[in-house]
Amino acid sequence: MTVSADQLVISVEALRTRFIGGYCRKARSENGQFLTPARIAEFMASLFRNQVEKVRILDPGAGAGALFAACVADLCNRKERPQSISVVAYEIDDGLISCLTETMELCRDVCRKTGVRFDGSVLHEDFIPAALEQTDHSLFAPEQRTFTHVILNPPYKKINGRSPTRKSLDAAGMGTSNLYTAFVWLAARMLEPDGELVAITPRSFCNGPYFRRFRKALLELTSLRHIHVFDSRKKAFSDDGVLQENVIFRAIRNRPNPAKVTISSTSGAEFSALKTRTVPYERVIQPDDPDMFIHLVQDEKDDYVIERMRTLSASLEVLGLDVSTGRVVDFRAKRFLQQEPNEKTVPLIYPCHLRNGFVDWPKLDGRKPNAILSSSETADLMVSSGYYVLTKRFTSKEERRRVVASVFDPQRCESPLIGFENHLNYYHAKGAGISANLAKGLALFLNSTLFDAFFRLFSGHTQVNATDLRKMRYPSREELLRLGALVEEQMPEQEILDEIVEKEISFSA
Repeated sequence: MTVSADQLVISVEALRTRFIGGYCRKARSENGQFLTPARIAEFMASLFRNQVEKVRILDPGAGAGALFAACVADLCNRKERPQSISVVAYEIDDGLISCLTETMELCRDVCRKTGVRFDGSVLHEDFIPAALEQTDHSLFAPEQRTFTHVILNPPYKKINGRSPTRKSLDAAGMGTSNLYTAFVWLAARMLEPDGELVAITPRSFCNGPYFRRFRKALLELTSLRHIHVFDSRKKAFSDDGVLQENVIFRAIRNRPNPAKVTISSTSGAEFSALKTRTVPYERVIQPDDPDMFIHLVQDEKDDYVIERMRTLSASLEVLGLDVSTGRVVDFRAKRFLQQEPNEKTVPLIYPCHLRNGFVDWPKLDGRKPNAILSSSETADLMVSSGYYVLTKRFTSKEERRRVVASVFDPQRCESPLIGFENHLNYYHAKGAGISANLAKGLALFLNSTLFDAFFRLFSGHTQVNATDLRKMRYPSREELLRLGALVEEQMPEQEILDEIVEKEISFSA
């Protein structure tokens, strides 16, 4: 008799719901613990493609067991079932062990009814040290256990730089700043050749300097085959109130990169309206990119954006520009900050001073200070006055654009020195200001719908890093100067701004 996946997965969903109902959401959040809903678990299990007779499943940080249970249900409902299924599930939370044990018994029962041998182990221990020992290739290391299937929803939490966990990872050459990347990295190393990994994680690893080492390791260990994007920030883990943008991805160990990658998307955890397309691998991970940013190209509109941005001729280096993060960290410089400027201070620019594409300073009725004391102790925190382009490092979810740029015009803010607060990035020429029209043209381009759309293809969070901005392609100096000449006292409205970009920039290949 064929067993419906729903019977097993729904039973485990009841265990998950019971657990989260009796366990404080704040405590789960502090542990980085977000248990996988049934529909997502079923979709993830459906992504596995390999047919093997002896299946060995690893589920690190298993929670209530929804992921491996969905995998067992899917395998048992296949026309060609495996001979045997073995599951190893790690979980550190004391409160989940009874749920996990119950899930394992449900899986055993399903396998017994369908004639599949089953063996399940619940390991009540921390996955990271256990996996580090398992993947240690020294002479006296224990024999490594490998897996045909890895399915995981790892904890989403930063790793303290001084913690034993971080020191152990660093010693193993796996320095990474978040538990979720450590889990995926170690789990990928525990796959056997041609073994498959399916994971749901934050999208943040797709770009930025913090995850560069992890990206390179993952893409060297495995070949990326499928990425699923959630169009809504809120729906993947709605009962946990998670606003992190998540992706699901499938990868295969030790296989050459495919010609194409499947990109799918849904508005949330409802997979009935699944949108799917295949795109060339080099569109997702550009072959000339040493940082291996992962671009999530969901539709033809994204193709169009990539093609247009690729035709731009300049890098920041070619333009003679660079971008840096503001030097004033306000809590460290607190004793030097003042609400109102005077003859002993210089202007201090915060994100709140960015308005209509220019810096509007001072803002005396605001909560942020407007000035910083000029002294020998603060000299290194300042830059010489001149034209600069500023972008917010963090934007709110409500803002239309991910990249918000403004011009610092020294004629509107007379002072020989300026302080830029740490929540701003600033474009400059070897630490000094740039020409007025170059600054205005650059700010106009950064505020374009085209630039914003391209930035969103690889950045799934509201942070705009200077490193990301350095990697972008830009119009030529001549084109930026033409754009700047068209900017007057404030940035044009978005529709007019986009028309100017289309008219003044040559996008020919």
